[in-house]
Amino acid sequence: MTEEQIEVPKKFEKLVEEIEKMSVIDLAELVKVLEKKFGVSAAPSMMAMPMAGGAGAPAAAEEKSSFNVVLTGVGDKKIDVIKVLRDITQLGLKESKDMVDAAASAPQTVKENVKKEEAEEMKKKFAAVGATVELK
Repeated sequence: MTEEQIEVPKKFEKLVEEIEKMSVIDLAELVKVLEKKFGVSAAPSMMAMPMAGGAGAPAAAEEKSSFNVVLTGVGDKKIDVIKVLRDITQLGLKESKDMVDAAASAPQTVKENVKKEEAEEMKKKFAAVGATVELK
């Protein structure tokens, strides 16, 4: 893979230089802070289309249609869990490894607002490699 040259506008040079110096863990923390501060998500949005069901709100209260997939345990096959995580989230190797390592001590949210069928499929993939997943 060749590194693509990106033109950084003059007004952002100092900010980009500071970010380049940060560790992956610090960057992840910064992203979480920015998400909370501005009420946005850095995750790719899979929910761009309105959910099926028409009227929506009252029906959603009756039966939960979207779930958060939370990795709660890794099991013995850590490398296989990292591979499944990378496949599902499209994260890089380092980020996936860090999330799997963190899941050993505290639950980690893999994906948010996932349809029930997709969430069940993810749960099956993780279970196949010995990981424990909760749907919330």
